[in-house]
Amino acid sequence: MAVEFKDYYKILGVDRKADDKTIKSAFRRLARKYHPDVAKGKDTTDRFKEINEAYEVLSDPEKRRRYDTLGPDWQRYAQQAPNQPGGGFRVEYQGGDVGDFSDFFRTIFGDLGGRQGSRGGRGERGGVNLEDLLGGGGGFGGRQPRGRGDDVQAGVEITLEEAFSGARKTFTMEMEEPCPTCHGAGNVGGKPCTTCGGTGWQRGRRQLDVKIPAGVKTGQRVRVAGEGTGAAGGRGDLYLAVTVAPHPLFERKGDDIHLELPITAPEAALGANVEVPTLRGKVAMKIPPATSSGRTFRLPGYGMPRVRTSGGGSGDQLVKVKIVMPSDLTTAERDLYQKLKTLRTDSPRAYLG
Repeated sequence: MAVEFKDYYKILGVDRKADDKTIKSAFRRLARKYHPDVAKGKDTTDRFKEINEAYEVLSDPEKRRRYDTLGPDWQRYAQQAPNQPGGGFRVEYQGGDVGDFSDFFRTIFGDLGGRQGSRGGRGERGGVNLEDLLGGGGGFGGRQPRGRGDDVQAGVEITLEEAFSGARKTFTMEMEEPCPTCHGAGNVGGKPCTTCGGTGWQRGRRQLDVKIPAGVKTGQRVRVAGEGTGAAGGRGDLYLAVTVAPHPLFERKGDDIHLELPITAPEAALGANVEVPTLRGKVAMKIPPATSSGRTFRLPGYGMPRVRTSGGGSGDQLVKVKIVMPSDLTTAERDLYQKLKTLRTDSPRAYLG
């Protein structure tokens, strides 16, 4: 009998790029609805097994990677040996108890099905009992914390100057926390907790002082250990997703800082010593004679600090000069430019023909 491909993402109603938090949330919502202790009937029991199977795969990084690699073409990949083109590995059923999982799961994940789940509280088959979903001791609606709390992500915008020097930011975080009375169970002595109303959770507020390291860039995350959601096994972590605001003068490219510096025609022709703004303050830079517009000068070490993972040090500042002509030439200036025009007859456009 042919084994039917199971679309685990469709079963949970999530996108293929969904993160762990989204997958977990979708599973909990569906499992509460179809758990055999809540919804009776063979159809709901089968549906719960299907939901549980999908979560067992998508919540485990190794199983999800294998599932994503194979996809609907799992039969073709399963027949290929590891050294054949297109075959990442051979899929075999190695025995072991994989319980009520489908033939599709047995074929692809049979060698993983008997292992203890990485999240500990789900048991050997990755199952979740009713207390995990609805709260311990029959406290319906509560969420019994199992192990460590969830990680939390928040956004933070900083200036380029703050990214250059590092900064300290104070945040007020509001998030759901386990009820201090029932500790997340939703009940006390078999009765709904009066503090949280039986939900097991309360909205809490904490003020955090967070250090933003120098050199951080847009898209990077700063981890603040132990400041996520609380649970019986300890708090999760807080991750701050950094956005560096655009700067009116400087443009960051990697660890280098780019600046366009306006200079006058006499400065370009005769050379000059000019002041250049940097993130460290103004510095002197020499413009050599006969400098053309668009020429770029490098100020070593005046770029962004490199984060520790990049080996330390700093990038450079690249200064691109731009010759700017005044729009209100005086008569004397116009006469001088006219004289200059007669003194030089060769054209920079000669090579154009």
